[in-house]
Amino acid sequence: MDLIRKYFPDLSKLQQLRYEKLMQILPALNEKVNVISRKDIASLEERHILHSLSIARQFQFSQKDRVVDVGTGGGFPGLPLAILFPDTQFTLVDSIEKKTRLVNELALLLELKNVSVIRDRMEDLNLKTDFVVSRAVASFEKLHQWTDKMILPGTKDARSNGLISLKGGDLNEELQGFGNRVKTFPISSWFEESFFSTKKIVYLKK
Repeated sequence: MDLIRKYFPDLSKLQQLRYEKLMQILPALNEKVNVISRKDIASLEERHILHSLSIARQFQFSQKDRVVDVGTGGGFPGLPLAILFPDTQFTLVDSIEKKTRLVNELALLLELKNVSVIRDRMEDLNLKTDFVVSRAVASFEKLHQWTDKMILPGTKDARSNGLISLKGGDLNEELQGFGNRVKTFPISSWFEESFFSTKKIVYLKK
C-alpha cells in the first residue's frame, strides 16, 4: 500500500482496506486462472492498481456518471477506480468467461455495490454510458470505432463525456487521424516511478 498511500494520502479507511484486500486476494485467485502474468502479479500495486488510478489524476467521476471498462481483463482499470469513486456506477466488460468470473468474484469479495460485470465483446455491447475507460486492449482507432456508439453526448462539471484509454510508447502514428480532438496526458507528470515514464492517458471527448 506504500505507493497508493504516497499518491492518494486522503483515502478513507474503507478504501485502504479494499485496496489491501485486492492485493491480498487477487494473486491467489490468479493462480487458478492465470489472467495476469506472474511477472506482473509481483508488481500488482504499481503496474495494475496505481496505473489504473492515474486516470483519477485527470478525471474525477461523480455520482451522476456511468463508466464502462471495456476489455477489463483482471479488473483494470475498473476495480481500482470503483474503490476510489464508490458513488459512480461501473460496468466491467470482457469477452472471456474466466476473466469475467474472476472479476465478478473480486467485486463480491470487495463488497463493491457499484460494480456490475458483463461477458460480451465490446463491439457487440448495447450500453449507454458517460465514459468508456480501457487499458491498451486495441489500437485507439479500433477502440473508438467499437465504443463511440455507447458514449452519450454531454458535459458535467466542465468535463465532456468521452473515451479514456491508458496507453504506452510512441502514439504519434496511432493518434494522427484524430488531430486536435484527442488529448494525451503523460502519467510521469504525476508518478515518478520509471514504469510510468512512457505511459499516457489518451482522451477523446464525445
